[in-house]
Amino acid sequence: MAPRLEPLRTERLLLRPFSDTDLPSVIGIQAAPETHPHEPAPATPAQARTQFDLWRRHWADHGFGYVAVVEHGSGTVVGVGGVQRSDLDGHGVLNLYYRFRPDAWGRGYAPEMARAVLAWVDRAIPELPVVIVTNIDNGPARRVADKLGFREYKRDLYRGMPAVYYRRADRGG
Repeated sequence: MAPRLEPLRTERLLLRPFSDTDLPSVIGIQAAPETHPHEPAPATPAQARTQFDLWRRHWADHGFGYVAVVEHGSGTVVGVGGVQRSDLDGHGVLNLYYRFRPDAWGRGYAPEMARAVLAWVDRAIPELPVVIVTNIDNGPARRVADKLGFREYKRDLYRGMPAVYYRRADRGG
């Protein structure tokens, strides 16, 4: 039976599967130019909707996936993140993803979300390596990877852009 990710709570955040009502928040995050300062262009609203549908399909197929990151105090979706199954160089991996609204930047939400998700991965899917792939110029995302104990293992193109590939230093893979 596939592992099932139940909603996770951290000190400040609720990490839960997406609901239909999250679509406007996800489009707002994924299609906003300010959330993509290291990419040539953000997703269009239509592309963001397709991403949302694909993320929900991953949940239906696997019992886990990217989550809505909700601030406890306000109940606001401040970001998206989590892990999804992916294929990288012919090997199955879990891709750790995080993207937040600009007004949530600098608050430590990305590492807080990621630590909770990684603790779940360690219990539920320890056999798959966890990776982060980010734009080479995305200093904030790279600092989060470092804080989480990930180490760079290669540089290559990802979707046509120069990228840095990270894996967890404490987990092999």
